[in-house]
Amino acid sequence: MSDTTLRFDRLESLRERVDAWRAGGDRIVLVPTMGALHSGHLALVAHAKAIGRRAIVSIFVNPTQFGPNEDFSRYPRDTETDLALLAQASADAAWLPSVETMYPTGFSTRIEPGPAAEGLCGTVRPGHFSGVATVVTKLINQVRPDIALFGEKDFQQLQVIRSVVRDLDMAVTIEGVPTLREADGLALSSRNRYLDPRERAIAPRLHAVLAEMAERLGRGAEAAPLIVEGTTALEAAGFGPVQYLEVRDAQTLAPVVRAEREARVLVAAYLGATRLIDNVAVVPA
Repeated sequence: MSDTTLRFDRLESLRERVDAWRAGGDRIVLVPTMGALHSGHLALVAHAKAIGRRAIVSIFVNPTQFGPNEDFSRYPRDTETDLALLAQASADAAWLPSVETMYPTGFSTRIEPGPAAEGLCGTVRPGHFSGVATVVTKLINQVRPDIALFGEKDFQQLQVIRSVVRDLDMAVTIEGVPTLREADGLALSSRNRYLDPRERAIAPRLHAVLAEMAERLGRGAEAAPLIVEGTTALEAAGFGPVQYLEVRDAQTLAPVVRAEREARVLVAAYLGATRLIDNVAVVPA
């Protein structure tokens, strides 16, 4: 355990430290977050420490990826607790930029990602992936890591970031890390703390429905009838609205009729006032 996680809120100071580490031959790994850290984030930090010498965690609740009726104002924020958790996880540095640092007066540039951002969350959250692509590009340019880690729970986001990095010739490796789950299957998420006890008891059904669909798809079942069955099962369990439940190619995110190569079952659904997302891999037999 370390109690020496360095805190930076000035870009010049962060870059000086990163440059010194790099001059010493250290491999730099970035873990971008919006804070409200949980065990899933800490698993990313542990992986960062395993594959690199220095783990830098950014904490920034990015206003440009939230829509006007979404939860930006109530998104959980607890910086001091987050910093204590990062120290326990032996993160080397925390980068905490302000909104003014990220989007100073006169800032006018946005990245519009391509096909990976179409459909799914790209449809139900207009402008979301432009905000994600822009802020992640800025974070990578600020930290200049060798590797950046992203959880696979936000699978479409991961593919969007990969496409942006590829298309813009950015000198960083993007690595996806498998979703960490509670014992009952619920994917770890900062938004899980919104759930009341009744909703928390229902929430694992989301993963259970996806897992059953993925197993049947892997044995050659058609996607369309399973999507209907799955949507019905989620609504019967108490979810609603189900914004989407789809089967997509794992590489291109194109819709899939049958899983002839690796695919993903992806879902976004409300449980009460809380929006949950998840996905499960489909591996053809």
